[in-house]
Formats: sequence, structure tokens, C-alpha cells
Amino acid sequence: MNIKPSAAIRQNYNEIAELCRSTGEPVYLTKNGEGDLVVMDIEAFTRREKMLKLREELLEIEQKRISGAKYYSVDEVDRELDEIIALAEGKQDEAV
Repeated sequence: MNIKPSAAIRQNYNEIAELCRSTGEPVYLTKNGEGDLVVMDIEAFTRREKMLKLREELLEIEQKRISGAKYYSVDEVDRELDEIIALAEGKQDEAV
């Protein structure tokens, strides 16, 4: 964990930016010895946001499954797709 005083962002912006980029970890800034801000590289932030969104979606799906929502196995989805493809191919043959 990288912890720096808040004054460091003014005095050493480039150093802190490089630390964020090179480690992919956030830098925690303190003010008067207490946590104040977190600074992180934009790529690391974007990855973290995508991961959190995916976790939320998976949690929602799992909650629906637990509450009895219908779900399909991989084999069931595969069979359904095969049927749809077969129907689509059959309709194309009829159009020719």
C-alpha cells in the first residue's frame, strides 16, 4: 500500500503519477495524518470499475437463480441455438 502526505501531490505529481502507473495500485494521500484522498492510474480505475460492474451483474443473476428464476445449462442453450440455426437454414432454403 502506497501512502503519501497530501502535499506530495503538489510537490511530486509526476513521481506519484508514475508510481500509480508502474504498480497499478492506488496511492493513498493523507492530510494531517488522516486518510484524505486516493489517486490511481486511469487504466487501473477503468479495470476496477469494469470488475465491479461484472460482480454486480453476477450477484444479481445469482440472486435471481436462488429465488427460483429459470436458468439454462450450457447444453440446453446449445440445443436451443442448434434448433434456431436449423430453422433459419430451412427458411433460407425455402426462399431460394
